[in-house]
Amino acid sequence: MQVEERIQYLKDEINKSNYKYYVEENPYLSDFDYDKMFTELKELEEKYPLLKTPDSPTQRVGSVSEKFFSHTHKYRLYSLDNTYSAEELKKWYERVCKEYNKKLQLVCELKIDGLAIALTYDKGLFTLGVTRGDGVTGENITPNLKTIKAIPLKLFEPKTLEVRGEIYMPKTSFEKLNEESLAKGEKVFANPRNAASGSLRQLDSKITAKRDLSMFTYTGIFEDAEDKNIKTHYDGMMYLKKLGFKVNPNIRLVDDIQGAIDYCNEWATKRFDLNYATDGVVIKVNDFAIQKDLGFTARAPKWATAFKFPPEEVATKVLDIEVNTGKTGIVTPVAILEPVQLAGSTVARASLHNFDEIKRLDIRIGDTVLIKKAAEIIPKVVKVMDTDIHESLPVVKPPKICPSCGAKLVERCGEVGLYCQNPDCGSLMCAKIEFWASKDAMDIDNVGPSLIQQLYDKKFISNPVDLYRLTMQDLMQLDLVKEKSAMNIYTSIQESKTKPLNRLLTALGIRHVGKETADILSGEFATLDDIKNADVERLANIEGIGGIIAQSIYDFFREERNVKMIEELKELGVNPVSKVKPKSDKLEGKTFVLTGTLQNMTRDEASAIIKSHGGKTSSSVSKKTSYVLAGENAGSKLDKAQNLGVIILTEDDFLEMIK
Repeated sequence: MQVEERIQYLKDEINKSNYKYYVEENPYLSDFDYDKMFTELKELEEKYPLLKTPDSPTQRVGSVSEKFFSHTHKYRLYSLDNTYSAEELKKWYERVCKEYNKKLQLVCELKIDGLAIALTYDKGLFTLGVTRGDGVTGENITPNLKTIKAIPLKLFEPKTLEVRGEIYMPKTSFEKLNEESLAKGEKVFANPRNAASGSLRQLDSKITAKRDLSMFTYTGIFEDAEDKNIKTHYDGMMYLKKLGFKVNPNIRLVDDIQGAIDYCNEWATKRFDLNYATDGVVIKVNDFAIQKDLGFTARAPKWATAFKFPPEEVATKVLDIEVNTGKTGIVTPVAILEPVQLAGSTVARASLHNFDEIKRLDIRIGDTVLIKKAAEIIPKVVKVMDTDIHESLPVVKPPKICPSCGAKLVERCGEVGLYCQNPDCGSLMCAKIEFWASKDAMDIDNVGPSLIQQLYDKKFISNPVDLYRLTMQDLMQLDLVKEKSAMNIYTSIQESKTKPLNRLLTALGIRHVGKETADILSGEFATLDDIKNADVERLANIEGIGGIIAQSIYDFFREERNVKMIEELKELGVNPVSKVKPKSDKLEGKTFVLTGTLQNMTRDEASAIIKSHGGKTSSSVSKKTSYVLAGENAGSKLDKAQNLGVIILTEDDFLEMIK
């Protein structure tokens, strides 16, 4: 066999094996045979580099990029309107069928809780992969997507088309990743979706390649003339499967809305048996011609809707109530629960927020409680279940001393909660260091709670500043930290010195100063010294700050302990300046308040867009507020805006404003 023929044979066999294993979940080759063939292919391509092609399985290994580049979608990726009940589904169906005077077939698909992407194929070869972004513009992450074996690099037919899909991380892979991260003392992901997102946004695609990501395809846009005979969504999905794409096996064609409702009811409970997260069902009109006729609203197709599953609630037992001291000194009670499966993950802890909440719910150790996940992420105690033993259990009383250092706890005027005021409290300081290294603050990779606790216990660090004094030798004395891990940790710490001013302001943990306020301050002042030298009046006159926050900022920079810390940071090379100038002045002089859930972006992303166009954001609505950007389930901020006559923008209004 000629070299070229052998290479082609190996490529075909490996691609076939990948398809059988990752798409059909039906292994074709043994691990031994697969590895043997892959090694042979790699060696031949290295020996004959001119025979290496973009569709080769060896090209999934990964590479390093300096940054992601934005890319405008050829076809817009719309959002979906949501429904929450059978009645709402029936109303949607009635609206859809109204013009046609007949029942319409529907396609039901599980709504995968992942990241939407658009894939472009040119004559059967994968050429481009872009994130959803805001639906109009996304980020080119092609190298990362090439590492995902469920995404074919070459189709079984030389078709030119665009395919949309959802990237996800299987639950078992998510649990394994978090276990490995915990063992290394690194940060863990909150849920599989966050893990998938974090994995896709790695500049080094070799890291992405190590993460077990997959994809379900949910639609295709066919450009070849011969594909015009594909007249329905269901037929299109079956054809995509034939081309080599992974289509969710639970897709179902139904004759009417009752069939869709039955499907939703069926999967409301069965979904927890799946090895991937799903938060609802997507229901689409099957006929492409009718889809085209119905068209779109400004943000969503009229021919499709999403049915959202209600949050799962399960009962479990309160084994203990633990009390922790946080970075501000506040003492937080945490319910230690009998481990239970909830919405796809094991839950063993739930914050009780404060002792007033414990009193309100009348939670006692030994109680059976009902828990759910707020926003499908954070475990929350809903209520205490009626049991015969509840009244016999002792009432939980607030502690009088800090559980960490033994200092007397105090109440602050006008606030709910108990505080430890000992600045040298071990738990308080570890929490401060943990927050300092967190994603919202200095974003130091590989520095998590376990590692921080080790460093503190060994007296290598006693405050955030000490992170910048650590040496490789210090780090290599820690459990499970070898030379390579130590280098990664050390590098991450050093790189954090160059983070922008808003990051440092967040990390400092100034009372009442969170991410939004830090962003406002970094937009008004160029350096930390400029903020330090500002008087209360100057600070209070900044939109979004106000008198209370201004006083807190002023006091922070006059406290001897904080002044010393800032000087030490400067000496160690941590003294960032404000971020670069905005790319446009479209929103200059405008102040936005964000409320509710946005469909096309997170509020953080919206905030970044506003600032990139010269605007500002604020956490509270006032007469000085220019606009309120309101998403779904907007609360009191929307009401206040209406009362004050502030202009209220929908997400589409906002996107139109920044075009």
